[in-house]
Amino acid sequence: MTPPPARSVAQRKKDTLHRLDNDVDAWVASAGPEGAAPCLVPLPFVWDGTSLLIATAADSPTGRNLAATGRARLGIGPTRDVVLIEGTVLSVTPEDLPEEDAEVFAGKTGFDPRRLSTPYLYFRVVPQRVQAWREENELAGRDLMRAGRWLDAD
Repeated sequence: MTPPPARSVAQRKKDTLHRLDNDVDAWVASAGPEGAAPCLVPLPFVWDGTSLLIATAADSPTGRNLAATGRARLGIGPTRDVVLIEGTVLSVTPEDLPEEDAEVFAGKTGFDPRRLSTPYLYFRVVPQRVQAWREENELAGRDLMRAGRWLDAD
């Protein structure tokens, strides 16, 4: 099977931003400090234009890893149209999250951690590197962001 023609960097960025605005779920990878085992879980997210907001139980492996290391990788989309994000992570308690952000999160994802008896934390993932590709013919230009800055998409 012949893959579709490679997209331009500009088109990949446009498609990536569309996915961030419209998708709901991401695979979130984290690892604990000092070589602890990696953890991979699906979590809903909301994109605000500069960061992704996710939530998980504070005492879960993912919650502990994100709080301890401040780093995560996220995979969005199917394997043949993937967006990979490496980012820094800021922990936010439900009390410290602006009410508007919590409402947007609950409305988009259909999940409201504030209503659970288990303590949850929100995490803001600030992208530092973003990559997107569909097939091998897009691997060469897969970097869309480096060091937290979008690359020129001319």
